[in-house]
Amino acid sequence: MIVGVIGGGQLARMLALAGQPLGIRCLFLDPAPDACARTVGELLCGDYGDERLLDELASRAAVVTYEFENVPEASLRYLASRVSVHPRPRALALARDRWHEKRLFADLSIPTPSFAAIDTRADLEQALAVVGRPAVLKTRTMGYDGKGQRVIREARDADDAFSALCGTPLILEGFVAFEREVSLIAVRNTAGTIHFYPLTENIHRNGILVQSLARPGDPMTPCAEAHVQSILMHLDYVGVLAVEFFQKGDTLLANEMAPRVHNSGHWTIEGAETSQFENHLRAVLDLPLGATRTVAPSGMVNFVGHLPEASAVLAVPGAHLHVYGKAPRPGRKLGHATARAPKERDVLEALRRLRALADAGPPN
Repeated sequence: MIVGVIGGGQLARMLALAGQPLGIRCLFLDPAPDACARTVGELLCGDYGDERLLDELASRAAVVTYEFENVPEASLRYLASRVSVHPRPRALALARDRWHEKRLFADLSIPTPSFAAIDTRADLEQALAVVGRPAVLKTRTMGYDGKGQRVIREARDADDAFSALCGTPLILEGFVAFEREVSLIAVRNTAGTIHFYPLTENIHRNGILVQSLARPGDPMTPCAEAHVQSILMHLDYVGVLAVEFFQKGDTLLANEMAPRVHNSGHWTIEGAETSQFENHLRAVLDLPLGATRTVAPSGMVNFVGHLPEASAVLAVPGAHLHVYGKAPRPGRKLGHATARAPKERDVLEALRRLRALADAGPPN
């Protein structure tokens, strides 16, 4: 059985690895000849809009999915006329544009930071009068891992922010003095069955996720599950969906959603009964979903820009190393390590040691 995957990065790679024990093979479409997923499946190398390659993908795959949001919606709609595509193109269209995404949250009565669409410098001035400062000016599309955004703290910051980002549609969002960042990952199949993973507590640095910790039984879980379920039902969604929230007091403010497997769910590979990657494949292929409960306290640390020595990572009790096979460069996710232990305090210690390795700089 073949699953077509748009994109050949680390998420596609982990999907393929999860599928291998189930007899599922992945066929990737990516413009980069050195896409890291190429070592675990066949790569069709070319543009995402290449109709010849899209036709080949549709003819060979039982279903097509995608690993990131910056896929042309037109390509997914072209594929959907020939083969099942999950999550459906509408989910991607909403998630890849921050304005439409925030409007979806608002329509479903999910709290968000204040926001306003920005097309001109005058729009920005008017929006700042309503949203207030500090605020974050963002590109509506193509921004990820902290890219495509500027914080406006003082009136003089507005000109620089607009000059840096203008030329593409923008959105202004109120700056949230949050207490913590959390995410909820859910999976829904074609029959409408929904399973939730435990709420995950996340730490970001410069817009890039550096650490996640599973929080089973977290008191904010019911609120997060209600919000995510409303999105799943509204979109008739199939596959894994991740929603990131800011927690402020007893309120969760939706920041963004990802219609795909998600970085904050990497801990599920060793820490959950069924990983998010396996469950995504199960969902899009209409196979029974696996249990999402944790098997032990678990977390994850990203390695960004460089990889520590494997021996140092594996010396941390409960650590499991995942290397993506990507060339190092600043800000690039090159791998991660999960940590699993019988007690939460042991996981926290493992994460502390792994963060120290991640922060230490490249090995000599």
